[in-house]
Amino acid sequence: MEIRVEPGMSCAYDAFTANCPSRRLLEAIGNKWVSLSIVALGVHGTMRYSELAAQIEGVSQKMLTQSLRRMERDGLVTRTVTPSVPVRTDYELTPLGRSLLPLLHDLKEWAQEHMPTVDAARAEYDSAR
Repeated sequence: MEIRVEPGMSCAYDAFTANCPSRRLLEAIGNKWVSLSIVALGVHGTMRYSELAAQIEGVSQKMLTQSLRRMERDGLVTRTVTPSVPVRTDYELTPLGRSLLPLLHDLKEWAQEHMPTVDAARAEYDSAR
């Protein structure tokens, strides 16, 4: 992979290149649990783990934990632990995570709006096979 550094830029990435690190970031952002977590946090603000799990129906504890850790590692969320009984853990979007919110919110809305059309296309495709 060739990474070109140009004046005024720290580095140029090309996700179409096989070894580009931005592919791992795209993979993370494209994960349904990550994207739904970002939208939920954007809509509701700071959330406890249990609130986030309740908001995103169907996510397992393992997948939500992995997703939140990945987002924290990528700098998309902050995790705040408050020592209490029981221990309180809150998650909040960082400025970087908030910068993704409009894109992921629009993608979620697009999917919801166009699902009937996609269902019809799938049915047509399947019946032709």
